Amino acid sequence: MNAGVKTVNIDVKALGKVAVLMGGRSAEREVSLMSGTGVLAALQSKGVDAHAFDPAERDLGDLKREGFARCFIALHGRFGEDGTVQGALELLGIPYTGPGVMASAVAMDKLMTKRIWIAEGLSTPAWRQVHSAEETRAAFAALGSHMIVKPVREGSTIGLSKVLTLAECDAAYALASGQDPMVMCEQFIAGDEVTIPVLGTGAEARALPVIRIVAPDGNYDYQHKYFTDDTKYLVPCGLPEGEEAAIQALVLKAFRTLDCRGWARADVMIDGRTRKPYLLEINTSPGMTGHSLVPMSARATGLSYEDLCLTLLASAALDNPANGQG
Repeated sequence: MNAGVKTVNIDVKALGKVAVLMGGRSAEREVSLMSGTGVLAALQSKGVDAHAFDPAERDLGDLKREGFARCFIALHGRFGEDGTVQGALELLGIPYTGPGVMASAVAMDKLMTKRIWIAEGLSTPAWRQVHSAEETRAAFAALGSHMIVKPVREGSTIGLSKVLTLAECDAAYALASGQDPMVMCEQFIAGDEVTIPVLGTGAEARALPVIRIVAPDGNYDYQHKYFTDDTKYLVPCGLPEGEEAAIQALVLKAFRTLDCRGWARADVMIDGRTRKPYLLEINTSPGMTGHSLVPMSARATGLSYEDLCLTLLASAALDNPANGQG
């Protein structure tokens, strides 16, 4: 299904001096460097005056002092995808890619995201917040025979475990709490795993084609996401057309409910028995590596990686543009 995305002519000189923020201090630093390197090369190939900028090694104030006009955020995880960098850029008055401060902060917190989606009537798996191994075992009994245990504020499946037996609860809690003191248990939905990128803002936001993920033994972990070629990504996804359209509509509602802008990517599980889709989470600074899914979906609409990067950069904005320079 074509999402209506078209390559547009963009005056690259008008974009000014651009910083590609990459690296950072999160557990996803390695992936961020991969994303940022790809984005930097793509923008430079289009004639953009783009430069690498690692907030773990540079003072963000240098962005203002060195005359950067906008930022492409290729940071992942905490201190990059959670509203902190976005807030700093708001204060500096430098437009940036992706959702703003509040949307980024909320989306990074899986519990808060779920609470908002539930309040808006959007489907997401049942969950429990837990504070100990004992509470994790209680959640296992409450949620059913299979569940996912994961840090509330982490990404890329870091610290995540699929728990099949009561005996696995203690180790799963220990792994997740080692990444974040806030831990959640989530009902496991058996079925098709899909992901859906969104490009644009407000009424102009459009869901790109659905990607169906087929990982070895259903284990779509950190290694299979970024460092192997064993996972299959199906675009077209092979779902019935009506089902794909319904999932895209659900994801657009999820995107707009959190007041996202620019771009994001939502992860969804489809119950294999009922075919009901369940929202898992939304990523507000998706990966842009050679294995990443937003470029893959965009390519299915005819939008190249380079043009995708340029389109995203052109969408850079501020929550409070009156206070900025862009």
